[in-house]
Amino acid sequence: MQALKFHIVSVLLAGMLFSCSNPSTGWADKALKRAEKQALAMAVQLDTLPGRLPRSATPEGELITSGSDWWCSGFYPGVLWLLYENSHNEDLLKYASEFTGRLHGEQYNTSTHDLGFMLFCSYGNAYAATQADSCKTVLLNGARSLASRFNPVVGCIQSWEAWDNFHFPVIIDNMMNLEMLMWASKVSGDTLFRHVAVTHANRTMQCHFRPDYSSYHVVSYSPATGEVEFQGTNQGYGDESAWARGQAWALYGYTMMYRETGDEKYLAQAQHIARFLLDHPRLPADKIPYWDFDSPSIPDDCRDSSTAAIMASALLELCQYVDAVQAQEYFNVAELQLKTLASPEYTARYGTNGHFILKHGVGNVPQHSEIDAPLSYGDYYYIEALLRYKNYLKNK
Repeated sequence: MQALKFHIVSVLLAGMLFSCSNPSTGWADKALKRAEKQALAMAVQLDTLPGRLPRSATPEGELITSGSDWWCSGFYPGVLWLLYENSHNEDLLKYASEFTGRLHGEQYNTSTHDLGFMLFCSYGNAYAATQADSCKTVLLNGARSLASRFNPVVGCIQSWEAWDNFHFPVIIDNMMNLEMLMWASKVSGDTLFRHVAVTHANRTMQCHFRPDYSSYHVVSYSPATGEVEFQGTNQGYGDESAWARGQAWALYGYTMMYRETGDEKYLAQAQHIARFLLDHPRLPADKIPYWDFDSPSIPDDCRDSSTAAIMASALLELCQYVDAVQAQEYFNVAELQLKTLASPEYTARYGTNGHFILKHGVGNVPQHSEIDAPLSYGDYYYIEALLRYKNYLKNK
C-alpha cells in the first residue's frame, strides 16, 4: 500500500540536494533493519503454523495467532511487503508471498467491513510490488464484497453485524477501508466503488464528529430510515470520550480521502482532527498518546504505540498538502513519535515480544483484551511511517 499511495518519483538533482541539505535518516535506516530482523524471525516461527497469522503476544512473549478471518490478518504480510520495498531482501519477498496467500479466501468474505485492512495491506502491497494480475483480481473481488455491505438509505458501509440495539453499527475505523474502494474504482473504471466510499466518508463527517472534531467510536443507524440511533463507544473509556486510536483512524482516513478525491472538505476535516490531537492538553511531550484522552487514570495509564504509529503515518502524508508552517509542525510531531517508537522503550529486543516489532500497544480496554501488548497493526503503520519519513526527506 505504501508504494500505491505514497510513491513520489525522485530525480538525481533532488537526491544530490538532499544529501547536502537534509538531516540524516540513519536512525530510521537502523530502525528498519532492526524491524526486518525481527519480522523475519517471526516468519520462521509462523512458517511452522499452516494457515495462521500473527495477532499479538502473551505477557510472557508467546506468539498469539489468528485465522485469516480475524480483522488484523493482513497486517503482518503487509509489514513484510513494506520491508521488502525498503531493502529488496529476497527472504522478505518469499515470506510476504507465502503469508499473503493465506488470505486468499477472504476476497469473498461479505461478513466484515475489515476487508481493506485484511486485503489492501497484504494483496495491495503485493500488487504494488509485483503488478501480478492475480493480486488485482483478489483486490477487486474484495472491493465487491466490501461494497455489498453498503446501505444507500444510511449512506454507510455496515461495520459490525446487528446486536441488541445496534441495528446498523458503523465505527470510525471503517474510514480506513475506503482506500481499497477508491483504488478499485480507478483500476476497474466502476464508479460504484467511488460512490460508496465518498458517500460513507460524507455521512461519517456528519454523524461521527463532535464540535471539537473528536470522533465517536460507534454510530448506529436505523437501516430502514437512516436515523442515528446511538453515538458512543465500544473500545473507549466512555461514550463521550476520545478513544485515541479512533482519532488516529479518522486523521488517516480523511487525509487519504483528500488525496484520492482532491475534495477540500476532506483536507479541512483532516486539519481539524490534527488540531484536536496536537493541541490536546493530555497529549504527552513525547507524543505517544494514552489509550483514551479522557481516561481518569492519566497519567498512570497505558500509552498506545499503535495510535502513535497511525498518527505519524497520517501526519507525514498530511504535511504534503498544507502550508509550510503547518507542514513543519506535522513533520516535527511525526518525527518525534517515530524516534520515540524506535527507542528501547517501545522497540522490542530481538527475539522477544513474540517477534513483534513494537511494545506497549492497547487493543480493547473495556473487553480486557491486548492491553500493553504488541499489535500487528501497530507494527504495520510504524513501518509505513518510517518509509514515508524517508521518502519525504528524500524528496523535500
